[in-house]
Amino acid sequence: MHTHKETMPPGCGLEQNDEGIEIAKKIVEEEEGVGRQPAGFSRFIIPTLAVAWSLFQLSIASFWILDSTLVRAIHLGFALSIIFLNYPMLKKNRFGLGFLATKTRIPVFDYCLAVVAGISALYIVIDHSGMVERVGMPILRDLIMGVLLLGLLLEGARRVLGPAMPIIALFFILYAFLGPYMPDFIAFKGVSLNRFVGQMTMSTEGIYGVPLNVSATIVFLFVLFGAMLDKAGGGKYFITLALSLLGGYKGGPAKAAVLGSCMTGMVSGSSVANVVTCGTFTIPMMKKVGYPATKAAAIEVASGVNGQIMPPVMGAAAFIIAEYVNVPYSEVCKAAVVPAVAIYVALFYITHLEACKLGLKGMSKAELPNFFKTLVGGFHFMIPLGVLLYELIVARHSPDVAAFKAIMTMIVLMLVQHPVRAYLQKEPLAPAVKQGIVDVFSGLAAGGRNMLTVAAACAAAGIIVGIVAMGLGQLITSIVATLSFGNIYLLLIIAALCSLMLGMGLPTTANYIVVASLMVPVITEVGQMNGFVVPLIAAHLYCFYFGILADDTPPVCLAAYAAAAIAKAPAVATGIQGFLYDIRTAVLPLMFIFNSDLLLLNIHSWPQIILILVMTCLGACAFSIAVQGWFIIRNKLYELPLFLATALVLFRPELLTRLIGIPDEMRHLGYAFGVGLFLVLYGLQRLRRANGENTVMVTA
Repeated sequence: MHTHKETMPPGCGLEQNDEGIEIAKKIVEEEEGVGRQPAGFSRFIIPTLAVAWSLFQLSIASFWILDSTLVRAIHLGFALSIIFLNYPMLKKNRFGLGFLATKTRIPVFDYCLAVVAGISALYIVIDHSGMVERVGMPILRDLIMGVLLLGLLLEGARRVLGPAMPIIALFFILYAFLGPYMPDFIAFKGVSLNRFVGQMTMSTEGIYGVPLNVSATIVFLFVLFGAMLDKAGGGKYFITLALSLLGGYKGGPAKAAVLGSCMTGMVSGSSVANVVTCGTFTIPMMKKVGYPATKAAAIEVASGVNGQIMPPVMGAAAFIIAEYVNVPYSEVCKAAVVPAVAIYVALFYITHLEACKLGLKGMSKAELPNFFKTLVGGFHFMIPLGVLLYELIVARHSPDVAAFKAIMTMIVLMLVQHPVRAYLQKEPLAPAVKQGIVDVFSGLAAGGRNMLTVAAACAAAGIIVGIVAMGLGQLITSIVATLSFGNIYLLLIIAALCSLMLGMGLPTTANYIVVASLMVPVITEVGQMNGFVVPLIAAHLYCFYFGILADDTPPVCLAAYAAAAIAKAPAVATGIQGFLYDIRTAVLPLMFIFNSDLLLLNIHSWPQIILILVMTCLGACAFSIAVQGWFIIRNKLYELPLFLATALVLFRPELLTRLIGIPDEMRHLGYAFGVGLFLVLYGLQRLRRANGENTVMVTA
């Protein structure tokens, strides 16, 4: 979600760290497609293309019926053309090639690359009937255009995503051709140029595969909705509302940061954008009530990063999960809801524990925005969100239809909100009408620019997915299974480490696609070898969660860099602290791999759903208490294993029932034991506090 300059909510009385905020905004702009800002007439070219892209996506979601392959190709054509116009080839002036690094104009060289890239992506549209007839038998022209597309796609991905994705893709490409010459244990039969180009660029088994299809048909609309909501002022509204509701409680600004980031993260789909949008307001307030700068930034990082796991949107990767698992998107949301709620409840509780340790209070009443005035003043932002939720949950329409209707509602809101406000304040209507039109077109342009990273990531990841589908996947499955010695626990650790390491250089969507393509088949197979079935959706969500965690895993953690700039805190220390807060997010995937009840699979009874949700939240809080070393007062060393045991039993009650030899159907006894142990620990700490033990941690 593109961020723009905001002022602090009324009544806060805080000075902004303007320099830090500008640094943070530059980070989010680089991630979300604001590259060149040329002067003169050329400044209209990139926004115009982005608006045209948005209008095209809206048209195919409503009245324009096109073949799926053509939609993907046009989608990629827009993305590559804008990337080459928007991103310089070099980030800095090197080797006397300053014209390739300029951000104030678009060189002729990049105009040429944009045109060639667009044509190469659209080649499958231009000669669609001919290519259908010669599938698997490319002619020389097909090979030339295919190689051009592959090369320009990798260069475009390098510009917008950095070097990691193209390097990984090139590694797989080389492996595909050089496989027969490798040592026996990693040898691969290899592919011919005809087969490689044919599958990568002439079919839906490569670049134009499932990831790009999801990007073109669903993800774009949700990103566009988030961009338009932000342009209309929805991001600021949610944060101000959260502050007015929670700011007065102990450590209130941190609790408001968690709630606000949860609300904005549901529609933004970007960790860094979420951190900057919310952190601009919440981090200075957290520091004012007493949170150290590093912890204030880390809380915002943990809140913003976890926004991608909160239904109903969950970022681009969740839509791809639905396609890979072949289930409705509502099933992915249902599977994700218990872990997502538990993760945010635990983070909310962590902010409370930190406030208790530091003896902090909330904001004064004079500093708080008025709740009812804030609620009513921006209640219209709830209307498009309500439409989106109604269409997804009640009407059960497809995600693209739901997002389209929400966007149409959003456009109407953007057109009328300024005139209505002007009318009520007895101001001129003409400037207000003009502002509404400008906001709509700004939102359409921002939606297109925000999609560049996702579209490039999905297309480039399609190369890897296509190569894996050529037969390399079986070899990788065998190699990984051998490295893990057939042990499911070791395999899960390997998969988590792969996600974390790849996530240092890849955005969440690309990271998920690559790791899922390689690891999900292995996880399910090794699970069967160990005597239990790992549900396919559980394996995909496992890779997804650890891919998200990479956004705050040092040393490369963009979300932490952005928050640290706002807080004037050390970036690496912020990343480490944020990761410590997010350990709870790493634990839950390890639990739902073995206990699919946490994903509500085959569970339809509301009392049972509520029981699982409450117990999971309590387990996440118990784990947070153990990690934070604090409950009512500082934990004793012997209490650490007891809190961890409490969390384990509440996450996996069947472990206790199996230990004492009773059927798994009586797992509610495990829940009862976990709750009982939690209450005993609560009573012991209350007794210790009554005996005069300190309840505030003294810090330097």
